[in-house]
Amino acid sequence: MKIFRTKNELKEALAELRAQDKVITLVPTMGALHEGHISLIDYAKPRTDIIVCSIFVNPTQFNDPKDLEKYPRPIENDIALLEAAHCDILFLPSVEEMYPQNDLPWHIDLGDLDQIWEGEHRPGHFQGVTQVVYKLFSLVQPNQACFGQKDFQQVMVIQRMIEIKKLPINLLICPIIRNEKGLALSSRNARLSNDGRDIALVLSKALNHIKNSNKEKSPAELIAEAKEIIKSVPQVELEYLAICETSSLHSADQFEEGKEYVALITAWLEGVRLIDNILL
Repeated sequence: MKIFRTKNELKEALAELRAQDKVITLVPTMGALHEGHISLIDYAKPRTDIIVCSIFVNPTQFNDPKDLEKYPRPIENDIALLEAAHCDILFLPSVEEMYPQNDLPWHIDLGDLDQIWEGEHRPGHFQGVTQVVYKLFSLVQPNQACFGQKDFQQVMVIQRMIEIKKLPINLLICPIIRNEKGLALSSRNARLSNDGRDIALVLSKALNHIKNSNKEKSPAELIAEAKEIIKSVPQVELEYLAICETSSLHSADQFEEGKEYVALITAWLEGVRLIDNILL
């Protein structure tokens, strides 16, 4: 695996590969890698020639400076995991490399997609996400990019940005990876105690209840039942629970034939903000 820390080095390496008509797939990450990230690389492998993984803890998508400070950065372990997964290229830039002093301000009109759910609770978050992803897309110019379903709203936001900017990039959406008990893998799980990880299973329990319940129930009824499941675990503080139509992420009042829906959940446990979702 080759490691590049500057944009110019990466551009030169990719220009050579592009001249050989290699299919390039980008896997953008913020590091603290786990099986979920590696599953993105495994998903991409049979569909590409070259995998470029980026590790960059992007400051513009954090609302809380303390959250940015606490974000885990086990870079030596990350490199070992990527080498074991046979990643081809790692891009490991500094903040100064990604955000030079002459950087232009960024804003993209995402409609209400960056105002609802995560957007409401983390103002400006998706502007920061789209800013750094657009920088990476412009730099790598991949044929494809892999994102995990766990950050469902983020995937919808990136898809919207690709459409707005008319980028020739195919978005590969990879399934959520869970541990053997059902907890969605997340870099933030490292901040939970062992007991906390078991307690956090109530999130997937609530989502599975929604998915497996009587199809004749309304979204409101299913949400009410799932909230009761969450309330049974007092250590968990629910931030939001919603059933939405997948493309707009607008709340569903009723289920309509031919439409797709997703249940979204966000909650706090031991000072850690956890997100999960399930396609219905």
